[in-house]
Amino acid sequence: MRDFSQDPRWLSINTATVRKSRGVDLPLPQIIEACAQRGIRAISPWRDQVAAAGLDTISKLVKAHGLELSGYCRGGMFPAADAKGLATARDDNRRAVDEACELNAKCLVLVVGGLPGALAGKAAHKDIALSRSQVRDGIAELLDYSRTVRMPLAIEPLHPMYAADRACINTMEQALDVCDELDRERTGALGVAVDVYHVWWDVKLQAQIERAGQNRLLAFHVCDWLTPTTDLLNDRGMMGDGVIDIPRIRGWMETQGFAGYSEVEIFSAANWWQREHGEVLDTCIQRHRTVV
Repeated sequence: MRDFSQDPRWLSINTATVRKSRGVDLPLPQIIEACAQRGIRAISPWRDQVAAAGLDTISKLVKAHGLELSGYCRGGMFPAADAKGLATARDDNRRAVDEACELNAKCLVLVVGGLPGALAGKAAHKDIALSRSQVRDGIAELLDYSRTVRMPLAIEPLHPMYAADRACINTMEQALDVCDELDRERTGALGVAVDVYHVWWDVKLQAQIERAGQNRLLAFHVCDWLTPTTDLLNDRGMMGDGVIDIPRIRGWMETQGFAGYSEVEIFSAANWWQREHGEVLDTCIQRHRTVV
């Protein structure tokens, strides 16, 4: 395994981690400046943060600081209740691919969606098989486009607790089944984002990482699972504060040839988002050196 103890070279900050500073929204340009000042060489921004600042502004800042993007968050949310909704999702995902290209991201991360309407509190139906079929078709259509601009797509399986509202692909096995169907030649155009928060519990995780192999392991997200967890969405832990054996999972990834960034992605409404963002970034650097 690579030695992270002396240099944060392979640390990336998912900008959700410092979305707020002392409970107040932190603009993306300020996040970028704070990362650059600390020698952090990579980020993974969210589309809403990019939109708020302006794509052209963020593109120029990224280039000026020589930053890389370990990924771009996010595309997906494919299922819909009608043809109009499906078309809207298709068009939005193409825009996401274009934005990822402008920012020279390593991949576009896909959170695929669940039952249409569930995220707003009222699911249009209960047919999760239909949603999964729409996800498969949506990824296939998007892949046809993303291949033309050479932007890899990374399916991110989410913990089963999100199956209804955020992602009906919940295991590495499910994600790789889609990859096998749509990219049999293993071209690197379609792969997975491995987020330890979502997959650490899976008894098949090591075997599925081996199945993925180097060209399908497109991103690696780290945080920790707290016990107790008080909010299943917004109470992720800083690495080392919970029960996930992160180095073991990274070891499995690197055995397959993964040599990319460890991307810190923490949603923490009651803890880290209430702290000053500089403290959060400094803690990420320290924990990356010692427990990732």
